[in-house]
Amino acid sequence: MSREADTVHTDPVSIQRLDALVKDLPDNAKVVLHLRDGGRVEGIVAVMPTVQDFVDDKGVEGLNGVVKLIDNDRPAWSATVKLDTIVRVEHLDSVVYGTSQT
Repeated sequence: MSREADTVHTDPVSIQRLDALVKDLPDNAKVVLHLRDGGRVEGIVAVMPTVQDFVDDKGVEGLNGVVKLIDNDRPAWSATVKLDTIVRVEHLDSVVYGTSQT
């Protein structure tokens, strides 16, 4: 994965929000992600995301993350969504933190 991101976060409130989103996106959860731009993406969390170090185009180092969604009904489809673009996570099933595909 590239270490470059459009947006990085360094303030504690934003970092806490990213961490909270990670906990709300466990492996295999079927979710609708409501995005800041008004869009929405529905899918299954392929792998629980992590908050990682990135560098923006100005050379500022900070944190962000991405979540990859898949859909068993559309095997060729996947989406990668930046955590900081998510406004709300809507769960469509009962998968909880700590579950696994294995």
